[in-house]
Amino acid sequence: MTAPPADRPVAFHAPWFDEREIEAVRAALAGQVAGDGPIGRRVEARLAAHLGAHRVLLTTSGTHAIELALLALGIGPGREVICPSFTFVSSANAVLRVGARPVFAEIEEETMGLDPEDVGRRITPRTAAIIPVHYAGVAPDMDALLDLARANGLRTIEDAAQGLCARWRGRALGTLGDAGCLSFHETKNVTCGEGGALVVSDPEIAQRAEIAREKGTNRAAFFRGEVDKYTWVAEGSSYVLSDVLAALLDAQLDKLDAIQARRAAVVARYRDGLAGWAGARGVRLPPDLPDRTPNHHIFFLRYPDGRRRDEALLSLRARGVKATFHYVPLHSSPHGQRIAGGPVDLPVTDRVAATLLRLPLHPLLTDDEVERVVAAVRETGA
Repeated sequence: MTAPPADRPVAFHAPWFDEREIEAVRAALAGQVAGDGPIGRRVEARLAAHLGAHRVLLTTSGTHAIELALLALGIGPGREVICPSFTFVSSANAVLRVGARPVFAEIEEETMGLDPEDVGRRITPRTAAIIPVHYAGVAPDMDALLDLARANGLRTIEDAAQGLCARWRGRALGTLGDAGCLSFHETKNVTCGEGGALVVSDPEIAQRAEIAREKGTNRAAFFRGEVDKYTWVAEGSSYVLSDVLAALLDAQLDKLDAIQARRAAVVARYRDGLAGWAGARGVRLPPDLPDRTPNHHIFFLRYPDGRRRDEALLSLRARGVKATFHYVPLHSSPHGQRIAGGPVDLPVTDRVAATLLRLPLHPLLTDDEVERVVAAVRETGA
């Protein structure tokens, strides 16, 4: 791996592609390139074994994985789904796409995931499901959220887009609720450019999802020899990932241990180099929680106020460090306000969004680049 020039900006993220991905795609092009082919099925089996799940279905995006989960669980018009406002638009868009209505709830200060107490206050007779988002691969209080869902007859759909390789009390994120949704977007720990996966443990839900993923047909059952012809049997769409993209993902999974090890090393150096600086300035680092196993997806700093976060962001960029903020809370967005029908009071969400700054984190970061980031952060003051 060639070291980048010292004056080149430190990239915020970069996928680790090399000859292995090129060769995997070349091999895929010589065979079936459509979806649900031999490569895709192999990747699904690898992911299911890694997660300890009954079934994994590859999809064209993490967004489509959430849509597919909602369809398979029968959630549609007239129903509400509770999700955080501090999330990517996909969590709410998927709900809208099936005709339901997203309801924005508050997040916990520490994990930046759904606050079970606030979720409980927002449950109505129309509520059908809860979508916890595992921000930065850190689960919220899943015991409390799962208990709340069971007590109220609700489904739980984990938005584990950032959650691969992370765990809650020993269990893989994405396997805790009725369905889990992964993303393999370019920014994720392993990637195929665009892609996702639905994770399910209930065979009946898996069967419904398989049909919905294949345009509402029983095509997959036909190719397994379970029916003599395939036909339209339910509502569905086209969510199947091409075997060409599955080949990219297959090669990435071969590197998973190395990717995770490098990300962990970068995070360890950030913590070591910034802990004293942060403590003296009231800047918060990511929590180190004993009952969560991290996947080192995001390393963030939370400043005491928005002014200092914004000043730090400008200073880092001036020093060639491509740091960035994160979500604009959905409840404050133009479309989110229309959906909510008026102002929504989520003070923790607003505070986190205004004060959070993300540092570069990817497996291609060199040791010199990591030291540049640490030095640049320390020079920003705060």
